[in-house]
Amino acid sequence: MAQTNQTPADAGEMTQQEYSELVAIRRQKLAELQQAGKDPFQITKWPQADFAAEVKASFQDLPEDAAPEQHRQVCMAGRIMSKRVMGKASFADLRDTTGNIQMYVKRDDVGADAYQEFKKYDIGDIVGVRGYVFRTKMGEISVHATQVVLLSKSLLPLPEKFHGLKDQETRYRQRYVDLIVNPEVRRTFEVRSRFIRFMRSYLDQRDYMEVETPVLNTIAGGAAARPFITHHNTLDIDMYMRIATELPLKRLIIGGIDRVYEIGRIFRNEGMDPKHNPEFTTVELYQAYADFHTMMDIAEDILSGAAKEILGTYQVEWLGEKVDLTPGWRRLTMVDAVREYAGVDFGAITDDAEAVAAAKAIGVELADAAEKTWGNALYACFDQKVEGQLVQPTFITMYPVEVSPLTKRSPADPRLTERFELFICRSELANAYSELNDPIDQRQRFEKQVEQRERGDEETEMMDEDFLTAMEYGMPPTGGMGMGIDRCVMLLTGSASVRDVILFPTMKPLDK
Repeated sequence: MAQTNQTPADAGEMTQQEYSELVAIRRQKLAELQQAGKDPFQITKWPQADFAAEVKASFQDLPEDAAPEQHRQVCMAGRIMSKRVMGKASFADLRDTTGNIQMYVKRDDVGADAYQEFKKYDIGDIVGVRGYVFRTKMGEISVHATQVVLLSKSLLPLPEKFHGLKDQETRYRQRYVDLIVNPEVRRTFEVRSRFIRFMRSYLDQRDYMEVETPVLNTIAGGAAARPFITHHNTLDIDMYMRIATELPLKRLIIGGIDRVYEIGRIFRNEGMDPKHNPEFTTVELYQAYADFHTMMDIAEDILSGAAKEILGTYQVEWLGEKVDLTPGWRRLTMVDAVREYAGVDFGAITDDAEAVAAAKAIGVELADAAEKTWGNALYACFDQKVEGQLVQPTFITMYPVEVSPLTKRSPADPRLTERFELFICRSELANAYSELNDPIDQRQRFEKQVEQRERGDEETEMMDEDFLTAMEYGMPPTGGMGMGIDRCVMLLTGSASVRDVILFPTMKPLDK
């Protein structure tokens, strides 16, 4: 059994020596139990039938002189979170998956030997308890124990009560401890689970089929992002971990599955910050014979509907802002947004050079790898001057074709595409298109992306010949959308960092 020589970051004023002594004492207690034939790790099962939240919610007072057998009998299990030993009787707080309940353990009721063993139990130990439910003189609903059994020995001390586990790095690295000592953290992941369940139910009720597509691909496509690369030993080829599920799902649309979605992990070998983790979760959905307006309605329905069902309100607070998710969100073209927020009217500009000059005049610079075009100038102005001002839910529509290689052109203006991104609190939460279904146009755009890649832009699309072949069989008009689940949960829980809504976020090893 491996020993630990590291004091937890949140051990309060505890020194390394004090911590090591506590660990040694706990291991000695375990050794004594094992020598006495009472090894808790040999117990394989406990008939847990009752849970703290339900027991307290359904409690009914009985007369003070009611006999023990008249009270509700329970069989519970959980972790000891605190203990108060007082001679012949003791109190302890038991925490199970639903919450805490107080235990009252009396020597005369559990037996002298069992009571002596209970007094040696440590904070963090997992126990099973049988008994009956009553209300103490202090008014607290409690379990009067008739049996207490040690089910698992905690060999490491939990963070000290009054300091808790507060260091963020430690909380992310040791999420298991975070969940034990900070029960409010569980609420975040309950909201996450409920949001995914709501979204899945919403799509299922509209006859979407949920599918699974490959994580490993020979081409990294469907997004502008740098992939992770691995090697397939049997085939002796390099493969890419997917950066999007878009192209496989579109193949299914071509194959006749008219409504399809996938909830899955995406991997992008890029930077890390409060809004980005290299491994994250999205939902991508595609609907034949629909367009990006259909996707806007779905995005609004899912987020506003989830807020109302899970939180009971359309009003949330996120990143220091009060956000109103009441349906009826603003829809604004990128040209109109740049005119309103940056004061430049790209609708009145037709020349590439004039567009680039207009962008530079307000302090916007185009990326070195970008072509100096009207579309790239428009997008750069939006990206640098407008996005940071969008707080309330806003759909920005009609993106330049240069930054939308998989999107159908606007019939009204071929420089633009039928695309939107949803912004809330200066953050993108969803991206959607009227999907490009012209294989000739798609090939030309892939070729443009390949040219950019050859100029050094590693985040552009790769040429996907098989996808082009699929398109040549005929793809119906289609609306498609990707929505970042992590950021949606950040919004619904008011979390400032994506690491707060991912159970096990990517972390640099301590020895690096």
